Amino acid sequence: MHLTAFFRPLVTLILGTERKQQLRISRSLTAAYVFLACVGLQIYASRAGLLEAEHGWRVAMLCLANITLWYGLLRSGLNLRFRDPALTMPQVLAAMTIIVYAYSISDRIHGSIMMLLTLVQVFGIFTMSLRDARLAGLYSLTLMGIVMVYKSITDPVHYPYQVEVAHFVLLAAILPTISHLAAQLSAMRARLQSQKNELAQAVTRIQILATRDELTGLFNRRHMLEVLTQHQKRLIRSGHHRFCLALLDIDHFKRINDTHGHGVGDEVLREFAATLQRALRDTDVLARWGGEEFLLLINDTSPDLAIIGVDRARELLAASPLLAHMPDLKVTFSAGLTGYDDVEELSTCIERADRALYRAKSEGRDRTVIDDAPPPQVGVAGTERLTAAH
Repeated sequence: MHLTAFFRPLVTLILGTERKQQLRISRSLTAAYVFLACVGLQIYASRAGLLEAEHGWRVAMLCLANITLWYGLLRSGLNLRFRDPALTMPQVLAAMTIIVYAYSISDRIHGSIMMLLTLVQVFGIFTMSLRDARLAGLYSLTLMGIVMVYKSITDPVHYPYQVEVAHFVLLAAILPTISHLAAQLSAMRARLQSQKNELAQAVTRIQILATRDELTGLFNRRHMLEVLTQHQKRLIRSGHHRFCLALLDIDHFKRINDTHGHGVGDEVLREFAATLQRALRDTDVLARWGGEEFLLLINDTSPDLAIIGVDRARELLAASPLLAHMPDLKVTFSAGLTGYDDVEELSTCIERADRALYRAKSEGRDRTVIDDAPPPQVGVAGTERLTAAH
């Protein structure tokens, strides 16, 4: 535990704090092991007399410069300006070029360098596309072939053509195999990404079905109760978060269905919900409560002010036909409005709004009635608060 805490600042210093950048830098540093192996091999060959010291140090400096270059680009964030922020293809091509160069000056130990070439190709297949993997393989095979021909002509003692032919045949067999593996990995990544996207879409659809009314797109009754519970808890916790509830009912909706059909009734419900949402504030919440009834939560206000928003919705509804293809169809609504009291159950507040709605209907519809009477009984939440006060 303490050891992890000790090394965490060092890891942050080396890799940074952004997760994707950390992954890119760590991959690049992992690939740097190949260059360090090359450096170690060159130093060993120089000390053993198998390689000229000048050549060994030249390759070592080139490898270290390459590691520093890519680390600097990644750690500074300059890599984010490129289409591939990991810079995989440029890193692979640079690594292959350095290794081929090391092969050309390694004299008697040049055969061991080929293994590093395949390691670089393997490093690339996990992040490169199939096209890039094939291009990298073709590049390294072509470049190595040119170097092999050149060295077998200019230095036949250390690079006899019989050995170079064997080396080339071996590379010609290995590199396409690695490209084939890259193709399989690329297809696997694409398939997994597709499955991940499908799963994310399925989860989104499930969440929508669980919380939204399919016809209007509004919150459904079950999710609205959860929203109301959260607002109730917020009020109990803060003591000053007031809200009102309004129960709205489309007037004579059954007549609309009987006269024009259920298809028109569904259109009315959708357009009615959309019209109400345009009239409300962003902080207000509208839900389909059931059938042609809607429940409206109006935040941070009192019933005397909340009615302004309800009346605004009524005016917007009357300003133009609800259905453009049925201009003679007039749609109105009745509403029962009440304020939530912090010493009552939510069901009590909803019942009070329902009583106010019934009064609005009985008084002629197309109106809003406010019922701000005190709650008939103290709810559980209020009981707890009163007990705590005593």
